[in-house]
Amino acid sequence: MTFEEIKALDHQYVMQSYGRFDVAVDHGRGATLWDTQGREYIDFTSGIGVCSLGYADEGWVNAITEQAGKLGHISNLFYAEPYVKAAERLCRKAGMSNVFFANSGAESNEGLIKLARKYSFDKYGKGRGTIITLHKSFHGRTITTLSATGQDVFHNYFFPFTEGFRHADANDFDSVEAMAGHDVCAVMFELIQGEGGVLPLDREFVQKVSDLCAKRDWLLLIDEVQTGVGRTGSLFAFQQYGIQPDAVSFAKGIAGGLPFGGVMAGEKCRNVFTTGTHGTTFGGNPISAAAACYVLDRMDGAMFQSVQEKGAYLRSRIEALDLPCLGATRGMGLMIGIDVKGERTNKELAAKLIQSGLLVLTAGPGLRLLPPLVITQEEMDKGLAILKAALS
Repeated sequence: MTFEEIKALDHQYVMQSYGRFDVAVDHGRGATLWDTQGREYIDFTSGIGVCSLGYADEGWVNAITEQAGKLGHISNLFYAEPYVKAAERLCRKAGMSNVFFANSGAESNEGLIKLARKYSFDKYGKGRGTIITLHKSFHGRTITTLSATGQDVFHNYFFPFTEGFRHADANDFDSVEAMAGHDVCAVMFELIQGEGGVLPLDREFVQKVSDLCAKRDWLLLIDEVQTGVGRTGSLFAFQQYGIQPDAVSFAKGIAGGLPFGGVMAGEKCRNVFTTGTHGTTFGGNPISAAAACYVLDRMDGAMFQSVQEKGAYLRSRIEALDLPCLGATRGMGLMIGIDVKGERTNKELAAKLIQSGLLVLTAGPGLRLLPPLVITQEEMDKGLAILKAALS
């Protein structure tokens, strides 16, 4: 099909809830994509952090193909090998106790919220279900995760929103303490606020909040939907902050491009979800679980070091370009934010770069880069050359 045919069908039959760029992607390999017209793009987005191993990774393709030929789905009323293998890998590598598998970031964060509220209910009864989150956070697009999100722009249209959330200021411990009360059961945050603008939390702030949670028996909930699975140069970002969360959500890159996610619980919370208290039809899907096992087997020290080195390289080269429309960079590993300066908006700059053959994202008022973890030196340099030529 031509691009125009695809676009026409989209507008005719698909709800228009996305502001799509005028590109119809056809196929990819590594961190390079081609559209239906055969035009090449360097991908600094990995499907918003999902395609952790890039496109058409041979081992990933083989893993899901082999599993699809054996068992595509079986309900969670039965045992199956793929999901237990994925669970063991995750818990051992992350130092957590057990896991509930879901299908997306928002669903995983819903599970995180339910886990915290049930933990508190089981121990203290009703009236202790409030969760403190942070301004500029983003936790998903369900009614409840929108309520948890600390951005007013998302608190519209879908009234009434779920109650039970208060929003504190990031990196301001006094602000978190001011939200305290007998009704609080947990604190929930991203260690790098992705949609808010790629804003890393200060290590001291995070550790103080962790100590406060332990003191008050609040659960420390870490949303690693975007930061997890090697993105920041460790399997999970919390492993670089010197904390041990009570529960962690994950999704995006875990299955390399297939829908998969979940909630990992620490020892204190391992028995909170009992039979019938939480569930999902597709969670732990055998094909997605097989993909997750393959991805997790690729997550080792060499991969994490490579991610850190690539992130440092991209940031230093972007800043060295000294482009008039771009400012400082920030982030961890291959989760990079870039300040935007001048009269053009981040969306205008992103559109210009995409037209020029470089796929990028926006976040807050800036640009956001989430390249595949396996991006090569050649692909990075091609992307940087496009960036320079398009924005000079």
